[in-house]
Amino acid sequence: MTSGVRILVVGAGATGGFFGGRLAQAGRDVTFLVRPGRAGVLAERGLRITGLGEQTVLTPKLVQAGGTGDLRGPYDLVLFTVKAAGLDAAIEDVAPAVGPRTLVLPVLNGMRHLDALVARFGEERVLGGVAVVMTTVDAEGDSRRLFDLQSLTYGVRSGEAPRELAAVHETLSGAGFDATLSPDIVGQMWAKWVFIASLGAVTALMRGTIGEVADQPGGIEFAEAVVAECAAVAEAAGHPVPAARLAGIRADASEPGSGRAPSLYRDLTAGSGVEGEQIFGDLVDRARKLGAEVPLLELVRLNLRVHQARVG
Repeated sequence: MTSGVRILVVGAGATGGFFGGRLAQAGRDVTFLVRPGRAGVLAERGLRITGLGEQTVLTPKLVQAGGTGDLRGPYDLVLFTVKAAGLDAAIEDVAPAVGPRTLVLPVLNGMRHLDALVARFGEERVLGGVAVVMTTVDAEGDSRRLFDLQSLTYGVRSGEAPRELAAVHETLSGAGFDATLSPDIVGQMWAKWVFIASLGAVTALMRGTIGEVADQPGGIEFAEAVVAECAAVAEAAGHPVPAARLAGIRADASEPGSGRAPSLYRDLTAGSGVEGEQIFGDLVDRARKLGAEVPLLELVRLNLRVHQARVG
């Protein structure tokens, strides 16, 4: 790779650790912007990608958020992989790294984060992005793979592509995961939103895995009703999920015997904070504006608000 594209990965958790690690492993110029606690773990253990028979150990280039370290001027690509609760702080931390030709690629859930990023960095600098990866940060601080899924899809949300995008796409390609430059990234983002909201709603409301819900009388019908509500919002917004993709989401959300449980459910049952407003609150608000009836999603939002108020 000779493009000379410099990448700043904001966060080195389950998602950022995996994609940033793969890019570093492939020889790309990658720096991680992390909080002091995470920096300490990575300095001591290295960046480790484990699971599914893998034991990769990398020595990452690190910059600590909060002023420790030098971002060394603008980067060509800033990959935001933080959760929604950390977005505002991450925007402030990363601002010195964003120049007039920097592209910003967020892979957060939902759509709400786009407003904050565009307000700070400009409409033409902020791409749309979708990350698909099943990883978690384990007790040792390693990025542990749970399933063999890894893809990064990105593109311009509207208007013409900035000239820097071609070099960024070249750099992201061939780095150990599927990298796709999409002509309809907003549609892709809506499809993922429908997927994560569907699985999150089924498991959160019923407090069980997909299979535990589907195995009970009425469970499959309930899951299909959840998917229908989520899909109706996307369609009302002008981004209907393609029929084949929607059929796949419906099957994933209602599969008998499945042990599948999204990260939101794992956080919920662990008593941790969840991205309820980013995934469900925003979806319900958009549904109301668009005239879509979503009583199940409204129930999920209330459920998660009660949980979030309890755990702070």
